[in-house]
Amino acid sequence: MKELKITIPVRECLIDELPEEDRELVEAAKDATRTSYAPYSKFHVGAAVRMADGSIVKGSNQENAAYPSGTCAERTAAFYASASHPGMPMKKIAVAAWTQLHMPEGLDREAYFQSSPISPCGACRQALLEYEAAYGPIEVILYGKDKTYLLPSVSSLLPLSFTEF
Repeated sequence: MKELKITIPVRECLIDELPEEDRELVEAAKDATRTSYAPYSKFHVGAAVRMADGSIVKGSNQENAAYPSGTCAERTAAFYASASHPGMPMKKIAVAAWTQLHMPEGLDREAYFQSSPISPCGACRQALLEYEAAYGPIEVILYGKDKTYLLPSVSSLLPLSFTEF
């Protein structure tokens, strides 16, 4: 028997340390949280995908009482990107989230973005991985107010993945 040790490269930075193009993508993900429909979880997630042509496609989580009929922000953005730009590679994805739990009415939601980055769920990781397998690496930016994580690819988030389908 052989034991494997799996490590993933993650860089941590402050949002101000990102290049302007990446800050723009994070701002688009943050903006996408405003279209989130999260009456049950009160957890608003936005994602933004930068396409190979430089355009940005946004998506947000959409909940439904007929759980699990809702869709996560990452898949919403990726599916919309694929549908509106067929065959075009996705180069980067940024994810941001905030919660309205205990949020006083009228308070600026900027104050409620997560301090630490959140990561896509397993279903989103697999969906994104399939686009990566088809078109090449998709860099990942996970935003948090206090720190932001940068990963070189979706496969970094799902190291024991399957791509033979």
